Amino acid sequence: MFSDESRMSGRTGAVVISVAALVPTCFAGWLVYQSMHGPGGDDGAQRVLPLPSTSALADPSEQTDGKAGSPTSRTSGTSGQPSSTDPQRKAFGTSPTKGTPAAPAAALPLSGKTVVIDPGHNTNNVNHTADINRLVDIGTTRKECDTTGTSTNSGYAEASFSLDVSRRVRTLLAERGAKVRLTQDGDRSFGPCIDERARIGNEAHADAAVSVHGDGSAAGNRGFHVITPASLHAGAADTRPIVAPSGLLGAALKSHFATDTGSAPANYLADGTGLMARSDLGGLNLSTVPKVLIECGNMRDAQDAAKFTDPKWRQRAAEGIADGITAFLQGKR
Repeated sequence: MFSDESRMSGRTGAVVISVAALVPTCFAGWLVYQSMHGPGGDDGAQRVLPLPSTSALADPSEQTDGKAGSPTSRTSGTSGQPSSTDPQRKAFGTSPTKGTPAAPAAALPLSGKTVVIDPGHNTNNVNHTADINRLVDIGTTRKECDTTGTSTNSGYAEASFSLDVSRRVRTLLAERGAKVRLTQDGDRSFGPCIDERARIGNEAHADAAVSVHGDGSAAGNRGFHVITPASLHAGAADTRPIVAPSGLLGAALKSHFATDTGSAPANYLADGTGLMARSDLGGLNLSTVPKVLIECGNMRDAQDAAKFTDPKWRQRAAEGIADGITAFLQGKR
């Protein structure tokens, strides 16, 4: 990751003779050392270099190129995948370069952590309207099992976006040592229902859970926002134990998503703070683990829609979510 020449003098011949006499002695000493210690050093073991520092998370501005709101490019080609020189990956000790040994699992920054990523909606929901319209208990009331979600004006579905970004987040977090589970991976005919989405995180005893969405507001409304659970105790819902940690998760997610994507907090709600608490979302109400929902932007606004349909931007969105989760789990902001 990181001679000056001697002057000629009348004593040159003596120096040459002295050096020549020392060479056999030094070589013999080296052979004795090798026979006692082996080629690996004092104990014969391979040296393990320490992982790079993760201090870059402490100040999100360090992840930019120095221009306000301008994220450092970490993509290559047209696939939208991170390059092998990705500074975030270096900071978290991952090894993206093919053929380079990965760090031992126990040494990775998120080793031992469990994260549940909840891709919003399902592309097949539209074919199962009766199933997703079934009401389920969310503690405060009863609500539809799920919805079809929104889309861009050109037809790019929120469910497709949320699943794509969630898979990218899973890859990034797994490389940092986390055990990652998706609530659905395109392998279900519909749903799951919002109560089951919460239950999946609860049963996994997740250290953090994030639901990924895109908003469907009016044109001209743009930007992202993070929704945290409001404090409530009603029926099957009791969010009181998770309100504080979910707030920290939301703040970390907001900070890193803004830095990594260059996006601004939503200009149409939450007074431009990018953070708001709600008590009407079943996936948050029924959670017993720290959980938030991120609306990555407004899919009905042309400027935001252009981002959603760009694979490179979707990779940066995934990085923002993964970096926010990582910062939260490491006790940083």
